[in-house]
Amino acid sequence: MALFDPKTKVIQGYEKAISDKNLSIKRYYDEIGRLYYGQYKDNNVDVTKDINTRCDSVTKLYRDIEELKHKILFEKGLKLCPSCKTENNLEYAFCFKCGNKFNPESATRVIMEDEITPAPSAPAEEKAEEKPAEEKAEDTAE
Repeated sequence: MALFDPKTKVIQGYEKAISDKNLSIKRYYDEIGRLYYGQYKDNNVDVTKDINTRCDSVTKLYRDIEELKHKILFEKGLKLCPSCKTENNLEYAFCFKCGNKFNPESATRVIMEDEITPAPSAPAEEKAEEKPAEEKAEDTAE
């Protein structure tokens, strides 16, 4: 085993991206709670659109996290069984736990995506996404 394995750096990049996305999710939850409480205090205020927008963002972040987890597994030479969610070696044709047959195209599809997609390194999109909508509106108003 090499002292500086390049896969370790890639995996750490993915784990950092997951951590950042989880932090964004927590911020969105806080915003949703504040908006909902504001609507509770004043029934004349309708923040449904704002809440739905943030909920959609949270859903997207959860999908992104799942994709990053799959990429981490791939870097480790593993894949998840779609039936029982057990980690299996990439070369396995069947899940060793439940016997589910793996789709051979799914492994090659992941390989092709990983060859094209570099490890995340704090893209500008995520930084903009983390900024609450209220702050964005203040920035544009100034």
